Amino acid sequence: MLGKLARQHDPNVLVGFDTADDAGVYKISADQALVQTVDFFTPIVDDPYTFGQIAATNSLSDIYAMGGRPLSALAMVCFPEKGDLDILERILAGGLSKMMEAKCAVIGGHSVRDPEIKFGYSVTGLIHPERVWSNSAAQAGDKLILTKPLGTGVISTAIKQGKAEKRWIDAATKSMTTLNAKAAEAAVGSKIRVHAATDITGFGLIGHLREMAKGSDVSVRIDARRIPLLDGAIACVRAGHIPGGLIANRDFAECVVDYKTEVPDEVKTLLFDPQTSGGLLLSVAGEDAGTLLSELKDAGVLAVEIGEILPQGKPLIKVA
Repeated sequence: MLGKLARQHDPNVLVGFDTADDAGVYKISADQALVQTVDFFTPIVDDPYTFGQIAATNSLSDIYAMGGRPLSALAMVCFPEKGDLDILERILAGGLSKMMEAKCAVIGGHSVRDPEIKFGYSVTGLIHPERVWSNSAAQAGDKLILTKPLGTGVISTAIKQGKAEKRWIDAATKSMTTLNAKAAEAAVGSKIRVHAATDITGFGLIGHLREMAKGSDVSVRIDARRIPLLDGAIACVRAGHIPGGLIANRDFAECVVDYKTEVPDEVKTLLFDPQTSGGLLLSVAGEDAGTLLSELKDAGVLAVEIGEILPQGKPLIKVA
């Protein structure tokens, strides 16, 4: 729909809605630019405090995915008129705990009456105008590094259906409430050449790889055996806990994927799993990948090299 609207022409807009990037970037001086994003959604876990934490972690992620540093946030709340305000307080407290961890100041917000609970933030960050990570600048020879496992979508569906085991819930919750701050800081604060970046969220791994490949005029090869998966993700797929978003992602993007026959069906499915507060996907100069993996490990970040960038060709994405 945005593509149908009139385009604004402002030379200070470094990243706008005409690309599929994670956040907008607006230059305010020669050495500073604002990074701005917004995200909110309905509860995906039962505990209000944990839901608030997940919503905040997810909202902050787009700032990190651009290479920025979160600065301030505005809360957005939809809550039933006669809802239990103790629940709302717990949601807000959970969100605030993660904003404080990120050293991001919550400076206000807005609420509306709504029968369905929704919560999230608009986040503003800072970045140097010449150090913005885009998702459309990957180069042939780059290595792809992923910093969180897949599977939050199918596990969240199992939670909603009352079928999730405690260890699955614990693993998914830990992943969804882990900030991408350490991963971003390890890559930003070094001489590592990160050519492109994004975070894995609603479009799933393949959907975000598709955006990166198309935007960069390259192809991608990933090794399905190296894709990290959450405990319980395979079991959820086998049990049929498939979210609608996964089906939509697969219908839209599988046409650009070529699989080797030995890739298990469950893994193929999880490549399209819509993630909440997923990890960063970094396209890094090949000779720098080992150094970055070492620095991420030292920072306590689970990071795996899952594939590489190839010259433009067909298929767009090869899964081996």
